[in-house]
Amino acid sequence: MTRRYDPERRDRIIDAAIDCIAEDGVAGTSHRKVAARAGVPLGSMTYHFENMDDLLVEAFTRFAASIGDAFERRLAAARDRDAAVEAIVALIHGDLQRSRREHVLTYELYTLAARRAAFRSITHRWMRESRRALERHFAPDTARALDAYVEGAALHIALHPDPQPPALTRAAVARLASGG
Repeated sequence: MTRRYDPERRDRIIDAAIDCIAEDGVAGTSHRKVAARAGVPLGSMTYHFENMDDLLVEAFTRFAASIGDAFERRLAAARDRDAAVEAIVALIHGDLQRSRREHVLTYELYTLAARRAAFRSITHRWMRESRRALERHFAPDTARALDAYVEGAALHIALHPDPQPPALTRAAVARLASGG
């Protein structure tokens, strides 16, 4: 019996897990659903991942990295503090509002992180990388406050029926950035 060479199988499984979580939440995601979505035999799940938590950690790590990369790109492109403020507003109203899918993934990760250390390490890394990107333009304490504001404002904009306009966000970010 020959084994089929499939070097992308593990990545397909992780991507399928992300899709399942986005559609059905963590509670509705199973090895069987992920394997079917990835088009792989069910046995591949335990070959590549020790258990469901192992798969979820990989899936959320990939997701968090994709959001972190967008954050890093925006802030790296900012040439001065004013441009950094505009980059933060664009992150909050643009990048972090791209889709309901990303909102669901973010909040599913936050829920797991509130309960379990393995997932908290993902959110801690995400926050550390966000603050590092912000520290290109702001002092560490200011970067920390801005990072918290980004998370909270993005959540409010995503869930509120009458979300705050960019001008209000810009004013709040500018106040935080100036230390006032």
